[in-house]
Amino acid sequence: MSTAVRCTWANPANPRYIAYHDDEWGVPCHDERRLFEMLNLEGAQAGLSWETILNKRDTYRAAFDDWDPVRIAAYGPDKVAELLANPGIVRNRLKVAAAISNAQAYLRLREQGQTLDGYLWGWVDNKPIRNHIGTPADRMAKTDLSDRISKDLGKRGFKFVGSTIVYAYLQGIGIVNDHDAACFRHAECARLG
Repeated sequence: MSTAVRCTWANPANPRYIAYHDDEWGVPCHDERRLFEMLNLEGAQAGLSWETILNKRDTYRAAFDDWDPVRIAAYGPDKVAELLANPGIVRNRLKVAAAISNAQAYLRLREQGQTLDGYLWGWVDNKPIRNHIGTPADRMAKTDLSDRISKDLGKRGFKFVGSTIVYAYLQGIGIVNDHDAACFRHAECARLG
């Protein structure tokens, strides 16, 4: 699909980025492990480009035990030191600590009988939001919905879940379809919801 019209942000020089755009971004996701992974990766992206995080994704999966929240919640000082020495991830103490806090908050959510899938999709009555992005100026960095989810996640103990991060997360997991209107994936993702 190299001649397909894509979102203006999709870097055509990076095959990993194109695959992410074409196969994942904006696709409604209900997989618990991927939802947890993406929440943490979006937090790791804060202050950086998504492309940087995407290029490190495989290393993140290996470093964080394939995003197993039970294992991550139990990380102690030795594992934190190992992570902070790993050049394949963003070696930021606060972001590493956030992944541990997020695993603990996720497990509390599960203890309350909720899944991340049910929690997130409940905000939109299980129906993706479809925006019309005609020009880059139509793109939003956050919305009232991302503000509300951000605030609620914070109350639940999740970290690195500011409104802008949450909005990018909602886009990535398909709760919001923000593919450019001219992008071939806009209509395809709309049919998936």
